[in-house]
Amino acid sequence: MNYFKTLGLTAALLMGTSGMAFAQAKTIAGGSEVDMVLLPKFLGILVFDQANEGAQEAHAELANPGDLLFQGPTPENSVAGQIEIVTTAATNGVGAVMISNNAGDQITPAAEAAQAAGAKVVTWDSPIPSGAGEDIFVAQVDFGSIGVVMADMALSITGGSGQFAVLSATPDAANQNAWIEAMKAALAADAKYAGLELVDVVYGDDQAEVSYNRALALVDSYPDLKLIMAPTTVGIQAAAKAMQDEGLCDTVKTSGLGLPSEMVSYTLNGCAPEFALWDFRDLGYLTYYTAYGLATGQLTGEIGETFTAGRMGDFTVEADPGREGAKRILMGPFTVYNAENVEAAAK
Repeated sequence: MNYFKTLGLTAALLMGTSGMAFAQAKTIAGGSEVDMVLLPKFLGILVFDQANEGAQEAHAELANPGDLLFQGPTPENSVAGQIEIVTTAATNGVGAVMISNNAGDQITPAAEAAQAAGAKVVTWDSPIPSGAGEDIFVAQVDFGSIGVVMADMALSITGGSGQFAVLSATPDAANQNAWIEAMKAALAADAKYAGLELVDVVYGDDQAEVSYNRALALVDSYPDLKLIMAPTTVGIQAAAKAMQDEGLCDTVKTSGLGLPSEMVSYTLNGCAPEFALWDFRDLGYLTYYTAYGLATGQLTGEIGETFTAGRMGDFTVEADPGREGAKRILMGPFTVYNAENVEAAAK
């Protein structure tokens, strides 16, 4: 598993090196008044609360006298709710809207209207698939690398062969869809995965009860299932609990993307031997620095532009390899957790 951590660190070092080739990193000066909105997919998810903590840290650090609002819809009304919040933000004249998009390209008209009203639109965690209406995407890690990590965790946990299924968030979640496609591409690209069979992709709507029931339905539908791969913190915890409650952890394992504090017990008891994630506080912090720099005119958002994001160091705007014409800032790295390191990370 150290291999993946090394990959992430190497990518971060390469990113820093490429940034130095363009120009000296710009320093973001604080003190300007900008009203900003941080919009998660919906409220009530711990990782999004952590992203807000990071954004609030940056807000205080940059001494922005404007408002930082943490607003989100309910899980049941996520798509329409996100569109409504972006529309309202534009009407209220905010300087920046920071979106973890759960509405696919449906959010594009509202995002474009926000841009037309003078707001900078920065996506984080989950971008706008087409890139339309978006100034920059702050990517937690390279999406292709997530696919490889999930494929390798599936290989490790199953012993190299067997059936597994994916329990995702929502059908419109651009990040989830990209990760799943990256995993499929990894499976098809290397003969070492030939023994793995992806039998289904289902959606738990990022709601605990729905995800729990979808996990049990997978087991009923596929008696030979060996693994549920859930690239969502809600889904992985719900699936692990379902397998634990039904006494199935010895035969059906759980993996994916999870929060150490929520997964520690399932990892130690063998229900979820391995999973991965990045730091959402850092993601919120970097997103705020990016949006604030754009909204105050200190950043142009042009490819090759390098800036210093406070305690996190230097980052460079680059073309998004997964979305033609779109731009991203790559955070990285992520960590694979197992019984050896999950307890320390959960504290």
